[in-house]
Amino acid sequence: MHPPLTLHKHPMCAEIIEQFQQCHIEHPYGKFFGKCTDLKIKLDRCFREEKALKRKANFEKSKEFKQRLDAFRKENAASSSQ
Repeated sequence: MHPPLTLHKHPMCAEIIEQFQQCHIEHPYGKFFGKCTDLKIKLDRCFREEKALKRKANFEKSKEFKQRLDAFRKENAASSSQ
């Protein structure tokens, strides 16, 4: 199972999505018997890569946020103790 094949949500995989959808249009019955399987495998790999990049970016954002939060807490602790 894959996520919805919307091009604007998956710009990294847009070309493969279009090829996959075209394969389903050109082979309405063959898609059930493995005609488009190679594109499906490529699509799954692309989605995994895209998700890994998003996960890494989110992790970096969370580290930055945590650093700012710690600095804010230290500043507030110092000002409240005075």
